[in-house]
Amino acid sequence: MAVEGEDVAGGKHVLVLPYPVQGHVNPMLQFSKRLESKGARVTFLAPTSNSNPFQVDSPGSIRIVPIPDGTEGVVLGKDFDVKAYLERFRASVTRSLAEFLDSQGYSEMPAQAIVYDAFMPWVLDVAAPRGVSGALFFTQSCVVCAVYYHVYEGSVRIPLERGESAVVVDPPVMSILGPEDLPSFISDVDVYPDITRVVIDQFSNSRSARWALFNTFFELEEEVVKWMSKEMPLLTIGPTIPSMYLDKRLKDDKDYGLSLFKPELEASTKWAGDGGVLQDGAAAVDLHHVMDVRHWGLWHVEVISDLTPPDICRMGYTCSEDLFGMVPER
Repeated sequence: MAVEGEDVAGGKHVLVLPYPVQGHVNPMLQFSKRLESKGARVTFLAPTSNSNPFQVDSPGSIRIVPIPDGTEGVVLGKDFDVKAYLERFRASVTRSLAEFLDSQGYSEMPAQAIVYDAFMPWVLDVAAPRGVSGALFFTQSCVVCAVYYHVYEGSVRIPLERGESAVVVDPPVMSILGPEDLPSFISDVDVYPDITRVVIDQFSNSRSARWALFNTFFELEEEVVKWMSKEMPLLTIGPTIPSMYLDKRLKDDKDYGLSLFKPELEASTKWAGDGGVLQDGAAAVDLHHVMDVRHWGLWHVEVISDLTPPDICRMGYTCSEDLFGMVPER
């Protein structure tokens, strides 16, 4: 990947700003590769600190620009103040983004749009006054986001009442979900109250953004996607995984290529090869099976009835003209 200062040719200029958590960085980087393959100039703004820089290990022409995230010197521990961290992060990234956009006035190709993680809705408050269109990027499925959206709109109230059965009734397909089926930030709001606020506030300006991009595909969540499309300018752009496991249109795209941590590939491969088990709450997946489906489950484990990974891949990327002609259509 190109680093700051190298020239990147292309058509339109798109900024991509992820929330600095690996599970958010990965899908937004893969989406960036798709934009770049369609002729866009992509600048990937990476919130980081000197003490915890991103690890870049893949080739490509996406320009990686580190921006200060306000976490220098922050130490995680039992006394870690999440609220103070979030406030410091917002102030630092807001300032860094404003400075970057202002500097674009002297560029031959100023940014025309910014794709930003929905965890940071305030990015639009910085971009819009500077004439930059905004696209929210939701890294989670439509079903999960729909739950958060109901809470934001007030149709689902938290904390949930004990004994509730159908918590979400619209769209009807979600009425089968009980409190124990909902994200823990909603079902148990006292555990991480500050993070609960973040996931709810994702929708604070969703109608003001030009696009709302969801890391899913239409056939996987048809009823929910249709319902959410009435609430915001929704586009499905998933699954955002390396091209090798989808359509193979991007040459040599076998990995994500940007990491918050130094990869321990040898140890991870040995662990999986020994039949390790990936745990996620009550779910457990035998990694012998995961490896059989070519790393599908190593990125994200989904329980999908009657669909195999190749089926899902074939439902993936085809091109539409909605976002500079570069967004995969639903």
